[in-house]
Amino acid sequence: MHNTLVTAVMPEDKNSHIIQTIKSYGKNLLGFIRRRVKNDADAEDILQDVWYQFSSVINSEPIEQTGAWLYKVANNKITDKHRKKSETLLDDMVVSSDADEDDIPDFKDILLTEAKTPETEYLRNLFWEQLFFSLDELPEKQRQVFIWNELEDMSFAEMADLTGDNVQTLVSRKRYAVLHLRKRLKQLYDEITQY
Repeated sequence: MHNTLVTAVMPEDKNSHIIQTIKSYGKNLLGFIRRRVKNDADAEDILQDVWYQFSSVINSEPIEQTGAWLYKVANNKITDKHRKKSETLLDDMVVSSDADEDDIPDFKDILLTEAKTPETEYLRNLFWEQLFFSLDELPEKQRQVFIWNELEDMSFAEMADLTGDNVQTLVSRKRYAVLHLRKRLKQLYDEITQY
């Protein structure tokens, strides 16, 4: 099959064209997505979104480079997923009802800005580097709970089943991890904002 489509597909050809495109690109596209997300379920969800978008535009607009279009849409959906994950992670890092508001660094302006300048990219990289460095300072059990819950979307009930620890113990471990990470990230924030 050719990688180029210059005209929109006629309605009666639409289904066979979609099926042929899935056969041609499905396996490689799934591999591309899988390497960029945390698990197979996320990869399959994103792939389904790509196919849905492909099937909805195939009649309305010509797609000149099918392969390039599919990979671009997949990449955009991966980025959206990471952005949502970053937002929830940042909420956990900067929001606390019992903390003094002045003590909480607001990384959201830095990390979730639409601007893509060398400075914002550098600061994003610095934030994630510092986050993972700070995670390495934690006791193993606290680090593991934080990673499972925040980065892999595992519930406390799932962790309890896996480890044999009760949910309250796991919640407590995560709280200690968050407090440590907040402290370390506040130091980074103070360094960034004093210049």
